[in-house]
Amino acid sequence: MTRESGIQTILATTDFSTTAAAGVEWAAEIARSHKARIVLVHALAPPVPPAASPDFIAMPPDFHQQYREAAVQKLEATAASLRARGIETVTELEVGPSAPTVLELATKHAAQLIVMGTRGLTGFRHLLLGSTAQHVVQKARCPVLAVHPDDAEKHRAIRTILVPTDFSEGTEGVLRVAGSILQPEKGARLILLHAYHLPVEFTALGTVPMTPRLYADAADQARAKLEELAKPLRALGIDVETVAREGYPPTVIEEEARTRQVDLIAMGTRGRSGLRHLLLGSTAERVVQHAPCPVLTVRRADA
Repeated sequence: MTRESGIQTILATTDFSTTAAAGVEWAAEIARSHKARIVLVHALAPPVPPAASPDFIAMPPDFHQQYREAAVQKLEATAASLRARGIETVTELEVGPSAPTVLELATKHAAQLIVMGTRGLTGFRHLLLGSTAQHVVQKARCPVLAVHPDDAEKHRAIRTILVPTDFSEGTEGVLRVAGSILQPEKGARLILLHAYHLPVEFTALGTVPMTPRLYADAADQARAKLEELAKPLRALGIDVETVAREGYPPTVIEEEARTRQVDLIAMGTRGRSGLRHLLLGSTAERVVQHAPCPVLTVRRADA
């Protein structure tokens, strides 16, 4: 394993919502740290035919042009604020559906990272991801950093990344991406975490003579595997801490993230138990939903 160079191009999406603004701030922090450029993207909704307008209200003839001009002004204002902070920024405003537009522009600009809010202006609070974020996470060729509404005003340099692993295929890819984002500053570190737990059938039986040995064996095996993953990272000069904990994985991941005040969580989109029709896999879905910090999802090559 080799340590990859830092991020050069970040695609940040915005629909001018509060959550999108939080995403732009996190993108700006990463761009500043890596001397990367930002491609600031807004997908403009296509003109609405009069018969399809809400409640059959006829739109003024110049409505879409006014809408476009307002979007351009907002996009340029956001870009100007980034440039004023020394961040190279270009803008892209395209007419079309949001998710396909984001994916096309990410390819066009060879983006190495997409940063976006988990919900936009039309997102329902009960949804894990808004429809745009869901589609982008599922289809993007590069990693996607999902920023929650609660992550606003918490942007900072990325010095601590929590990487949960179930030792499935794709873990090394997540570690490479995490290492490329992690700042090479004093105190920067990766925390490799494995959560293990006995099948519910065992725990339902209560304490039986074999239970302590099973837990001890699971912990020993997990620590050994974590150390195997950590060794090549340490050889690259990355400070790596390994943690093996018993418990329900999503809960353990969230608790470790909160306790250690990590800057972000990086994980694959599906693990050993993930079904192909699921967007992320059950563990990743719950982590994205409840994490106390942004979550970086890395799509497996075969996903």
